[in-house]
Amino acid sequence: MIGDGAHVEFIAWAYAGVAVLTLGLIGYVVWDLSRVKARLAALDKAGIRRRSERDAQ
Repeated sequence: MIGDGAHVEFIAWAYAGVAVLTLGLIGYVVWDLSRVKARLAALDKAGIRRRSERDAQ
């Protein structure tokens, strides 16, 4: 086995990097979701409906 703590710093930075990347992706998804919802609300307010709503009626 490799000596005690030989690569602890590398492992800690690797975990930190993955955590930052994961949080960044989650933040992007939340931001994109709000952007898409706002766009859909604007289209709905303008009277533009989804085609799938016609098929369901």
